[in-house]
Amino acid sequence: MKAIIITQPGAPEVLQPAERPTPPYADTEVLIQVMAAGVNRPDVAQRKGNYPPPTGAPADIPGLEIAGIVKEVGKQVTRWKVGDKVCALVIGGGYAEYCNVPQGQCLPIPDNLSFAQAASLPETLFTVWSNVFDRGHLKPGESLLVHGGSSGIGVAAIQMAAALGSTVYVTAGSDEKCEFCEQLGAAKAINYKTANFSEEVLKLTDNKGVDIILDMIGGDYTAPNLQCLANDGRLVLINTMKGKDVQIDLSVVMRKRINITGSMLRSRDVAFKSAIAKNLEEHIWPLLASGEIKPVIYKVFPANETAKAHALIESSDHMGKIVLSFE
Repeated sequence: MKAIIITQPGAPEVLQPAERPTPPYADTEVLIQVMAAGVNRPDVAQRKGNYPPPTGAPADIPGLEIAGIVKEVGKQVTRWKVGDKVCALVIGGGYAEYCNVPQGQCLPIPDNLSFAQAASLPETLFTVWSNVFDRGHLKPGESLLVHGGSSGIGVAAIQMAAALGSTVYVTAGSDEKCEFCEQLGAAKAINYKTANFSEEVLKLTDNKGVDIILDMIGGDYTAPNLQCLANDGRLVLINTMKGKDVQIDLSVVMRKRINITGSMLRSRDVAFKSAIAKNLEEHIWPLLASGEIKPVIYKVFPANETAKAHALIESSDHMGKIVLSFE
Protein backbone atom coordinates (compact mmCIF):
# COMPACT_ATOMS: atom_id res chain seq x y z
CA MET A 1 0.00 0.00 0.00
CA LYS A 2 0.96 3.64 -0.34
CA ALA A 3 1.68 5.44 2.91
CA ILE A 4 2.99 8.84 3.93
CA ILE A 5 5.94 8.25 6.21
CA ILE A 6 8.23 10.29 8.45
CA THR A 7 11.60 9.77 6.82
CA GLN A 8 13.40 11.41 9.77
CA PRO A 9 12.42 13.89 12.50
CA GLY A 10 12.16 17.41 11.09
CA ALA A 11 10.23 19.95 9.04
CA PRO A 12 7.10 19.14 6.99
CA GLU A 13 9.23 18.10 4.02
CA VAL A 14 10.33 14.93 5.82
CA LEU A 15 6.85 13.53 5.09
CA GLN A 16 7.20 11.48 1.92
CA PRO A 17 5.18 8.80 0.09
CA ALA A 18 6.48 5.25 0.37
CA GLU A 19 5.36 1.67 -0.10
CA ARG A 20 4.52 -0.29 3.04
CA PRO A 21 2.97 -3.72 3.63
CA THR A 22 -0.77 -3.69 4.21
CA PRO A 23 -1.14 -4.01 8.00
CA PRO A 24 -2.43 -7.28 9.50
CA TYR A 25 -5.65 -7.16 11.50
CA ALA A 26 -6.54 -9.06 14.65
CA ASP A 27 -9.69 -11.12 15.24
CA THR A 28 -11.36 -8.12 16.93
CA GLU A 29 -10.26 -5.60 14.29
CA VAL A 30 -11.38 -4.42 10.89
CA LEU A 31 -9.16 -3.45 7.97
CA ILE A 32 -10.26 -0.14 6.48
CA GLN A 33 -9.48 1.16 3.01
CA VAL A 34 -8.72 4.76 3.91
CA MET A 35 -10.43 7.40 1.80
CA ALA A 36 -9.50 10.37 3.98
CA ALA A 37 -7.45 11.08 7.11
CA GLY A 38 -7.55 14.02 9.49
CA VAL A 39 -4.44 16.08 10.27
CA ASN A 40 -3.87 16.95 13.93
CA ARG A 41 -1.23 18.60 16.08
CA PRO A 42 -0.10 15.30 17.63
CA ASP A 43 0.87 14.27 14.09
CA VAL A 44 3.09 17.36 13.93
CA ALA A 45 4.67 16.51 17.28
CA GLN A 46 5.35 12.95 16.11
CA ARG A 47 6.89 14.23 12.87
CA LYS A 48 9.27 16.43 14.87
CA GLY A 49 10.29 13.53 17.09
CA ASN A 50 8.57 14.95 20.18
CA TYR A 51 5.73 12.43 20.49
CA PRO A 52 6.87 8.80 20.25
CA PRO A 53 3.96 6.56 19.22
CA PRO A 54 2.70 4.09 21.81
CA THR A 55 3.35 0.36 21.58
CA GLY A 56 1.52 -1.17 18.64
CA ALA A 57 1.45 1.98 16.50
CA PRO A 58 3.55 2.30 13.34
CA ALA A 59 6.74 4.16 14.16
CA ASP A 60 6.88 6.17 10.94
CA ILE A 61 3.24 6.50 9.76
CA PRO A 62 1.31 9.22 11.61
CA GLY A 63 -2.46 9.74 11.56
CA LEU A 64 -5.02 9.40 14.36
CA GLU A 65 -8.36 9.54 12.53
CA ILE A 66 -9.63 8.08 9.28
CA ALA A 67 -12.72 7.48 7.20
CA GLY A 68 -13.18 4.80 4.61
CA ILE A 69 -14.65 1.43 3.67
CA VAL A 70 -14.37 -1.83 5.60
CA LYS A 71 -12.40 -4.26 3.40
CA GLU A 72 -11.80 -7.15 5.83
CA VAL A 73 -13.22 -8.14 9.23
CA GLY A 74 -11.68 -10.23 12.00
CA LYS A 75 -13.27 -13.49 13.14
CA GLN A 76 -14.69 -11.94 16.31
CA VAL A 77 -16.06 -8.78 14.72
CA THR A 78 -19.81 -8.69 15.28
CA ARG A 79 -21.03 -5.31 14.08
CA TRP A 80 -19.20 -4.43 10.89
CA LYS A 81 -19.22 -6.13 7.50
CA VAL A 82 -17.24 -5.68 4.31
CA GLY A 83 -18.46 -2.59 2.46
CA ASP A 84 -19.55 -0.60 5.51
CA LYS A 85 -18.60 3.08 5.49
CA VAL A 86 -17.00 4.04 8.80
CA CYS A 87 -14.83 6.62 10.48
CA ALA A 88 -12.50 5.67 13.29
CA LEU A 89 -10.07 6.81 15.94
CA VAL A 90 -6.77 4.98 15.45
CA ILE A 91 -3.58 4.68 17.47
CA GLY A 92 -1.52 5.67 14.41
CA GLY A 93 -1.00 4.69 10.81
CA GLY A 94 -3.85 6.78 9.44
CA TYR A 95 -1.77 8.37 6.66
CA ALA A 96 -2.00 5.26 4.50
CA GLU A 97 -4.27 3.49 2.03
CA TYR A 98 -5.14 0.81 4.62
CA CYS A 99 -5.36 0.88 8.41
CA ASN A 100 -6.35 -1.72 11.00
CA VAL A 101 -8.75 -0.60 13.75
CA PRO A 102 -10.39 -2.24 16.81
CA GLN A 103 -14.08 -2.69 15.99
CA GLY A 104 -15.23 -0.63 18.98
CA GLN A 105 -13.39 2.48 17.79
CA CYS A 106 -15.34 2.64 14.53
CA LEU A 107 -18.50 4.66 13.99
CA PRO A 108 -20.88 4.68 11.02
CA ILE A 109 -20.58 7.60 8.62
CA PRO A 110 -23.87 9.52 8.58
CA ASP A 111 -25.47 9.53 5.13
CA ASN A 112 -25.16 13.32 4.86
CA LEU A 113 -21.36 13.36 5.28
CA SER A 114 -18.52 12.79 2.81
CA PHE A 115 -15.43 10.74 3.61
CA ALA A 116 -13.42 13.95 4.12
CA GLN A 117 -16.03 15.35 6.52
CA ALA A 118 -16.20 12.09 8.44
CA ALA A 119 -12.39 11.89 8.69
CA SER A 120 -12.37 15.27 10.43
CA LEU A 121 -14.46 14.02 13.35
CA PRO A 122 -12.99 11.20 15.47
CA GLU A 123 -9.89 12.70 17.09
CA THR A 124 -11.60 15.94 18.03
CA LEU A 125 -14.97 14.50 19.06
CA PHE A 126 -13.39 11.71 21.14
CA THR A 127 -11.07 14.25 22.81
CA VAL A 128 -13.81 16.74 23.60
CA TRP A 129 -16.24 14.13 24.90
CA SER A 130 -13.60 12.47 27.09
CA ASN A 131 -12.28 15.71 28.57
CA VAL A 132 -15.23 18.10 28.67
CA PHE A 133 -18.09 15.72 29.40
CA ASP A 134 -16.54 12.64 31.06
CA ARG A 135 -13.63 14.24 32.92
CA GLY A 136 -14.94 17.80 33.25
CA HIS A 137 -18.58 16.78 33.88
CA LEU A 138 -20.04 19.69 31.91
CA LYS A 139 -23.77 19.89 32.51
CA PRO A 140 -26.55 21.77 30.69
CA GLY A 141 -26.71 25.33 31.97
CA GLU A 142 -23.02 25.47 32.86
CA SER A 143 -20.41 27.55 31.03
CA LEU A 144 -17.30 26.48 29.15
CA LEU A 145 -14.25 28.46 28.02
CA VAL A 146 -12.28 26.94 25.13
CA HIS A 147 -8.85 28.24 24.16
CA GLY A 148 -8.09 27.96 20.45
CA GLY A 149 -11.71 28.28 19.44
CA SER A 150 -11.05 28.10 15.69
CA SER A 151 -8.93 24.94 15.92
CA GLY A 152 -10.28 21.48 15.20
CA ILE A 153 -10.79 20.86 18.91
CA GLY A 154 -12.34 24.30 19.27
CA VAL A 155 -14.96 23.96 16.55
CA ALA A 156 -15.96 20.56 17.94
CA ALA A 157 -16.19 21.81 21.53
CA ILE A 158 -18.24 24.88 20.58
CA GLN A 159 -20.83 22.88 18.69
CA MET A 160 -21.04 19.93 21.10
CA ALA A 161 -21.34 22.00 24.27
CA ALA A 162 -23.78 24.51 22.78
CA ALA A 163 -25.97 21.75 21.33
CA LEU A 164 -26.13 20.02 24.72
CA GLY A 165 -27.22 23.16 26.55
CA SER A 166 -24.11 24.99 27.75
CA THR A 167 -22.86 28.54 27.21
CA VAL A 168 -19.55 28.56 25.36
CA TYR A 169 -16.89 31.27 25.39
CA VAL A 170 -13.69 30.99 23.37
CA THR A 171 -10.41 32.72 22.69
CA ALA A 172 -9.02 33.16 19.19
CA GLY A 173 -6.19 35.12 17.57
CA SER A 174 -8.01 37.46 15.18
CA ASP A 175 -11.32 39.26 14.77
CA GLU A 176 -12.05 37.04 11.76
CA LYS A 177 -11.55 33.90 13.83
CA CYS A 178 -13.69 35.34 16.62
CA GLU A 179 -16.56 36.01 14.22
CA PHE A 180 -16.16 32.48 12.83
CA CYS A 181 -16.46 30.99 16.33
CA GLU A 182 -19.55 33.02 17.16
CA GLN A 183 -21.20 31.85 13.94
CA LEU A 184 -20.59 28.27 15.10
CA GLY A 185 -22.41 28.91 18.37
CA ALA A 186 -19.99 30.56 20.79
CA ALA A 187 -21.78 33.11 22.97
CA LYS A 188 -18.69 35.32 22.85
CA ALA A 189 -15.25 34.99 21.28
CA ILE A 190 -12.37 36.98 22.78
CA ASN A 191 -9.42 38.11 20.69
CA TYR A 192 -6.54 37.23 23.00
CA LYS A 193 -4.19 39.50 21.08
CA THR A 194 -6.19 42.64 21.88
CA ALA A 195 -7.91 41.80 25.18
CA ASN A 196 -7.16 40.14 28.52
CA PHE A 197 -9.23 36.98 28.26
CA SER A 198 -9.51 36.45 32.02
CA GLU A 199 -10.84 39.95 32.62
CA GLU A 200 -13.26 39.62 29.70
CA VAL A 201 -14.61 36.30 30.97
CA LEU A 202 -15.25 37.77 34.40
CA LYS A 203 -17.11 40.70 32.82
CA LEU A 204 -19.20 38.34 30.69
CA THR A 205 -20.15 36.22 33.72
CA ASP A 206 -20.80 39.05 36.22
CA ASN A 207 -17.57 38.09 38.03
CA LYS A 208 -18.80 34.53 38.60
CA GLY A 209 -16.34 32.93 36.18
CA VAL A 210 -16.82 29.89 33.99
CA ASP A 211 -17.46 26.36 35.21
CA ILE A 212 -14.94 24.62 32.94
CA ILE A 213 -11.91 25.64 30.88
CA LEU A 214 -10.62 23.36 28.13
CA ASP A 215 -7.00 24.40 27.73
CA MET A 216 -4.47 23.30 25.12
CA ILE A 217 -2.11 26.22 25.84
CA GLY A 218 -0.71 25.81 29.37
CA GLY A 219 2.27 28.02 30.26
CA ASP A 220 1.37 31.58 31.18
CA TYR A 221 -2.34 30.93 30.53
CA THR A 222 -2.56 28.88 33.71
CA ALA A 223 -2.74 31.66 36.30
CA PRO A 224 -5.37 33.70 34.41
CA ASN A 225 -7.30 30.48 33.85
CA LEU A 226 -7.56 30.03 37.60
CA GLN A 227 -8.61 33.66 38.04
CA CYS A 228 -11.59 33.33 35.69
CA LEU A 229 -12.83 29.94 36.91
CA ALA A 230 -15.96 29.88 39.06
CA ASN A 231 -16.13 28.27 42.48
CA ASP A 232 -15.90 24.49 42.05
CA GLY A 233 -14.56 25.13 38.52
CA ARG A 234 -12.63 22.56 36.52
CA LEU A 235 -9.48 23.25 34.50
CA VAL A 236 -8.97 20.46 31.94
CA LEU A 237 -5.60 20.34 30.16
CA ILE A 238 -5.10 18.54 26.85
CA ASN A 239 -1.87 20.15 25.64
CA THR A 240 0.83 22.58 26.80
CA MET A 241 1.71 24.53 23.67
CA LYS A 242 3.17 27.41 25.73
CA GLY A 243 5.00 25.21 28.21
CA LYS A 244 4.46 22.64 30.94
CA ASP A 245 6.32 24.39 33.77
CA VAL A 246 4.19 27.01 35.53
CA GLN A 247 3.88 28.92 38.78
CA ILE A 248 0.42 29.29 40.30
CA ASP A 249 -1.11 30.64 43.49
CA LEU A 250 -2.38 27.52 45.24
CA SER A 251 -4.53 29.61 47.57
CA VAL A 252 -6.75 30.39 44.56
CA VAL A 253 -7.21 26.65 43.99
CA MET A 254 -8.17 26.13 47.62
CA ARG A 255 -10.39 29.19 47.94
CA LYS A 256 -12.36 28.40 44.80
CA ARG A 257 -12.25 24.59 45.27
CA ILE A 258 -10.83 24.24 41.75
CA ASN A 259 -10.23 20.83 40.23
CA ILE A 260 -7.20 20.71 37.90
CA THR A 261 -7.10 17.67 35.65
CA GLY A 262 -6.06 16.58 32.19
CA SER A 263 -5.46 13.60 29.97
CA MET A 264 -3.79 12.14 26.90
CA LEU A 265 -6.10 9.99 24.81
CA ARG A 266 -3.77 8.21 22.41
CA SER A 267 -2.27 5.81 24.95
CA ARG A 268 -5.60 4.77 26.51
CA ASP A 269 -6.77 1.21 25.92
CA VAL A 270 -9.33 -0.06 23.43
CA ALA A 271 -12.08 -0.49 26.04
CA PHE A 272 -11.75 3.15 27.13
CA LYS A 273 -11.91 4.48 23.56
CA SER A 274 -14.76 2.12 22.67
CA ALA A 275 -16.80 3.47 25.59
CA ILE A 276 -16.32 7.01 24.26
CA ALA A 277 -17.47 5.84 20.82
CA LYS A 278 -20.70 4.50 22.34
CA ASN A 279 -21.39 7.81 24.06
CA LEU A 280 -20.71 9.73 20.86
CA GLU A 281 -23.03 7.51 18.86
CA GLU A 282 -25.79 7.98 21.43
CA HIS A 283 -25.47 11.72 22.10
CA ILE A 284 -23.64 13.33 19.15
CA TRP A 285 -24.29 11.18 16.08
CA PRO A 286 -28.01 12.12 15.90
CA LEU A 287 -26.95 15.80 15.90
CA LEU A 288 -24.53 15.13 13.03
CA ALA A 289 -27.24 13.33 11.08
CA SER A 290 -29.67 16.22 11.60
CA GLY A 291 -27.08 18.86 10.70
CA GLU A 292 -27.20 20.57 14.10
CA ILE A 293 -23.50 19.74 14.48
CA LYS A 294 -21.46 20.04 11.28
CA PRO A 295 -17.90 19.11 10.34
CA VAL A 296 -15.86 22.22 9.62
CA ILE A 297 -13.26 21.62 6.90
CA TYR A 298 -10.76 24.34 6.10
CA LYS A 299 -8.91 22.51 3.33
CA VAL A 300 -8.50 19.04 1.86
CA PHE A 301 -5.06 18.13 0.49
CA PRO A 302 -4.25 15.15 -1.73
CA ALA A 303 -2.12 12.70 0.22
CA ASN A 304 0.99 13.51 -1.81
CA GLU A 305 0.79 17.10 -0.48
CA THR A 306 0.87 16.09 3.19
CA ALA A 307 3.88 18.35 3.81
CA LYS A 308 1.76 21.35 2.76
CA ALA A 309 -0.99 20.23 5.13
CA HIS A 310 1.49 20.13 8.03
CA ALA A 311 2.89 23.54 7.15
CA LEU A 312 -0.64 24.94 7.23
CA ILE A 313 -1.58 23.49 10.61
CA GLU A 314 1.66 24.79 12.09
CA SER A 315 0.93 28.28 10.74
CA SER A 316 -2.38 28.41 12.66
CA ASP A 317 -3.85 30.32 9.71
CA HIS A 318 -6.67 27.80 9.31
CA MET A 319 -10.14 27.75 10.84
CA GLY A 320 -11.44 24.23 11.30
CA LYS A 321 -9.96 20.92 10.24
CA ILE A 322 -7.32 19.98 7.65
CA VAL A 323 -7.83 16.66 5.88
CA LEU A 324 -5.84 14.39 3.54
CA SER A 325 -7.56 12.61 0.68
CA PHE A 326 -6.52 9.11 -0.43
CA GLU A 327 -9.32 8.78 -3.03
